[in-house]
Amino acid sequence: MPLIENSSYQPPLGLSHGHVQTIFPTLFRKMPEVNYTRERIDTADGDFLDLDWLREGPSKQLVIVTHGLEGSSNGKYVRGMASAFKRKGWHTLAWNLRGCSGEANRLLTSYHSGSTADLGAIIKHVVTHHDYEAISLIGFSLGGNITLKYLGDQGSSLYPQIRCAVAFSVATDLASSAEQLERFANRIYMRRFLKTLTNKVRHKVRQFPGQITDTGIDQMRTFREFDGNYTAPLNGFASADEYWQQCSCGPVLKDISVATLLVNARNDPFLTAKCFPTDVASTHRYFHLEAPQSGGHMGFLQFSDENTYWSEQRAIEFAQDHT
Repeated sequence: MPLIENSSYQPPLGLSHGHVQTIFPTLFRKMPEVNYTRERIDTADGDFLDLDWLREGPSKQLVIVTHGLEGSSNGKYVRGMASAFKRKGWHTLAWNLRGCSGEANRLLTSYHSGSTADLGAIIKHVVTHHDYEAISLIGFSLGGNITLKYLGDQGSSLYPQIRCAVAFSVATDLASSAEQLERFANRIYMRRFLKTLTNKVRHKVRQFPGQITDTGIDQMRTFREFDGNYTAPLNGFASADEYWQQCSCGPVLKDISVATLLVNARNDPFLTAKCFPTDVASTHRYFHLEAPQSGGHMGFLQFSDENTYWSEQRAIEFAQDHT
């Protein structure tokens, strides 16, 4: 029964608080640039996806990394993961969700928490054009939800090259997490997300005149308002509630058919009790849940000679154990 009750993560002395764990890496982690090679592929609906590869020497092992909300392949947590796997001889493909690669996507639609078709297109592209024997999937936050939902939706129909997956800091119940982020203590995160999301909406207004409006967007303070007015209608959902319900990975975790690890910290300021699916993990053959007391949201910081965070170390351990 893959419910991991005793996590190996121990935060550095004085840095265990959830908000500290969440903010510290963004402000203070020194992460060198990664020498990616970019590839652009077209999607079936006429858009494009930018894939950033990190490949040094031959390898039969690949990790595909999906970033979080308003992130990109250039995020410190993505570069940290790519660098850590590089040291172990793996190749990394860090893909950018639509509109997150530095160039606006072509269509009015946007990426969202249920963008599993894009991940599926990337996996198909890799399997078709490359000869990797083992592929591991890694997702952070929103990207973790996409990863887990893809696995659950696919069930036993996965490509055999996909051996395992690891997801960090995932709101497996999107509705409760959205409500959690409305709390006063989390206003710093909401403001940051809404600032960049608002900028993208305004670009869409210019890109598609008459098809979308930014009226009232400056008064929006919550994901219920933003998702209800933009994310849901632009992507075919009737409301924010329908979007959250249909795109949450929680209901399909039971259908995962490959070794999968979800790591959610108990002090993650973004998560609620509904985001710790212990009932699934306690009876599941493949789905593992590890819930350290500390770690914040995509934190899990540690100080090491190689500048490797615990999340990167844990992902490598799990991938090596299942490939």
